[in-house]
Order: sequence, then structure tokens, then C-alpha cells
Amino acid sequence: MVLGFVSAAIGVAATIALASGAVLARALTTAAGAVAAVFGSVIVVLVGFPFLALLILFVVASVAATRYRFNEKQKARVQEGASGERGISNVVAHIVIPTALAIPGGWSPALIPAPTLAVLYASALAFGASDTFASELGVLAGHARSILTLRPVPPGTNGGVSGIGEVWAFAAAGTTALVGLGLFHLFASPLPSIAVFLAVVVAAGFLGCQVDSILGETLENRGYLSKGSTNFLGMLSSVAIAAVLLGLLGGPW
Repeated sequence: MVLGFVSAAIGVAATIALASGAVLARALTTAAGAVAAVFGSVIVVLVGFPFLALLILFVVASVAATRYRFNEKQKARVQEGASGERGISNVVAHIVIPTALAIPGGWSPALIPAPTLAVLYASALAFGASDTFASELGVLAGHARSILTLRPVPPGTNGGVSGIGEVWAFAAAGTTALVGLGLFHLFASPLPSIAVFLAVVVAAGFLGCQVDSILGETLENRGYLSKGSTNFLGMLSSVAIAAVLLGLLGGPW
């Protein structure tokens, strides 16, 4: 699955250019942009353009959600960064697992079957989108409740959820699944059935977002986890959920 020299060079150049553009647009800090360029280059070289494209679209959507009604978030002091930029801890939390999947997937012979890799990778990014949209758009609801006790909590509280946020979480997971399906079909990447791909990616992404909220309330609020480590574990749970669902549906694929 590793790209040839010319394709790999194009992929790496595109990744570096896009990461640099994100830094210039103040969507990423300089350090975060450097990490994104390195890890993104590994992904595109090992598993190809549909995987990179899905990652890029996730980043673009996350930036859009972060900057939506940003002044309101600033006034409520629930904004990401000083001006909406994502730092190195956030980028690492969201790119390590996709890269870790790409390495065995791009090995020769592949250590993860191509259809399984596509589902697990898309599930990881579905979590990222679900979590980001739930946080960035759910906080604008102006109210939240504890995911465990349902008691009212201030918007932006770790473990706080709202109806609007949950709707956006599901919509983001679903959109990621549909976009991923389109990209993988466009590049003729092997997949399980359409129904299996969509069902597993949406369920894993959305449920992982709930795990993230539970970890935020139980461990991050007590200082046992950082925001980045909570996101990392939430994404890891999405991949684990996807793997279990694939097994229950008759995998490996």
C-alpha cells in the first residue's frame, strides 16, 4: 500500500504545504503545524491519499467549528486557545492513533486488512469530529448537564453535555462516515459492505465521544488526565469499539 516515489513526494509536499497554511491562518501553532506535517506525511506515504484527504477535511471542519461564533465563546471564556488555534497537545492527541493505524496498514504484507484499516481509521477521525463539534457548537447552547448525574453544570465543563451538542456529535460522526466512504470509493480502497462501514464508523465515533465526556468528568476534572490525554483515550476507545463491532459483524474484513 506504500506509495511510489513520485506519488509519495507529491503527498509529502501537499501535506507540508497544507500544514504551513494552517499555521499561517493561525489554525495551528507553529509546533502543532510541524507535528501535523510529519505525521501527515507518514500517513500519506504509507496508506495513500484517501486517508490524508479524510484527515485534512477533519482539520478543516474542526477549524470551522472552532471559529464559529468565536466572540461569544471568548466572552464566556470557553474558546480554544487565544484565537482559536490548536496547540501541539491537541494535534498529538488526534493524530497519533491514525498514524499508528497507518503503520501496520502500510506494512508489506499488511498487518491490518485494508477494509478493517479503513473502518478503524475513519472511526478514529469520526470521534475527533464528534468530540470537536459537540464541544464547539454544544457550548453555544448556554446550558449543560453532567453526563453521569444529569445535574446542571456550566457550559464548557468537562463531562457536561447538552441536547444540541449530542445532535452535533452524531451529525459529525455521520458526516465523517459518509465523506470517508466517498473518498475510499473514489480511490478504490477496499471496504467492507457500505452498511457495515457506515454503521460501525458512526457508532464508534459517537460512542467514543461519550467515553471522552465520562473520562472528562471522572478523571480530568480530578486532575488525573489532561485534556489531550482525555482526547487520546476517547479516540482509542472509538477504535476499540469499532474493532469489537467488526468482530461481532463477522470480521476480520
